Amino acid sequence: MAKPTTSAQQTDNVAHALAGAGGGLLSMTLTYPLITLSTRAQVESRRLSSQTPSSSSTTNASPSTLAAARHIIRREGLSGLYSGLDSALFGISVTNFVYYYWYEWTRSFFERRKSSAGQIASRLSAWESMMAGAIAGSATVLITNPIWVVNTRMTAMASTQESSGDVETGEGGGKEQASKRKRKASTLATLYSLCKDEGMLALFAGVLPALVLVINPILQYTIFEQLRDWLERRRKAKGLGAGLNAWHVFLLGAIGKLAATSITYPYITVKSRMHVAKKGDGGTEGKEGMGASLRRVVREEGWSGLYKGIGPKVTQSVITAAFLFAFKDALYAASVRARKTIPAKLPVK
Repeated sequence: MAKPTTSAQQTDNVAHALAGAGGGLLSMTLTYPLITLSTRAQVESRRLSSQTPSSSSTTNASPSTLAAARHIIRREGLSGLYSGLDSALFGISVTNFVYYYWYEWTRSFFERRKSSAGQIASRLSAWESMMAGAIAGSATVLITNPIWVVNTRMTAMASTQESSGDVETGEGGGKEQASKRKRKASTLATLYSLCKDEGMLALFAGVLPALVLVINPILQYTIFEQLRDWLERRRKAKGLGAGLNAWHVFLLGAIGKLAATSITYPYITVKSRMHVAKKGDGGTEGKEGMGASLRRVVREEGWSGLYKGIGPKVTQSVITAAFLFAFKDALYAASVRARKTIPAKLPVK
């Protein structure tokens, strides 16, 4: 088998990256309301704790996902479920593009190394998948963390202003309308306000837990790759052919993400709270390290506090990942067909 040229491999890496970005856009749009509910559930306990520190029962209470959705729709309309969607779509497209580019680059590096050593360049081993995920995930975090800080701040902002709006509406409807207008801050306005009030370093709030959370895609893609390899071998042994359809990819993507998110959720909680924390808010939370934040949550809210909002988060993560893998596979296959078809249609000079 002829080895792909450097330019051909580069084209393939970009094709994977574009397919990942497109799949991310589609899957994020479908599941974004669940992200809103999960983010608000994570930051709500912090707000309730600061408002009623002596009432543990209030702090530990949390509305159901359905009740939270009804409350958001009643207060803000359906658009409230999509607060911060524009920055999320930009973030997921950049995140997936960077991640898949570096993942495929690392994969091709391992395959070239196997080929030069005289080995058959098959699918990555579990160790190679983990290394590829670590490299791609670390690069992605450092490049895209500012985008997700802004997105998380926008998503939580509506809930923060809603709390103050509840007090103001007792004095008249005008203040309620003013509160609603405040919630419509754009992505650029939020970015400007964040940098002006807290400095550029605020854009990298939570970067340490985000780097720790690189283990999430490592686990996700390692589980996905190994399950896909196992299923393809099993199908081939039964004479069904090694190829997988979109439904297989959908299920394998869901299983990989379910395992990864369930394991890493406490760090997801800490990362969201560090993104929302502001300088001078509560005095220390914005300056706490990851370990201190974990211990404080357990101390103030119990172990269940680390899993606040896990229901909608796991649901959203699993569905998003399943759609992402299915869409990405379909988009990449389409790009392969296009690359084969377009040169054949070009006139020969």
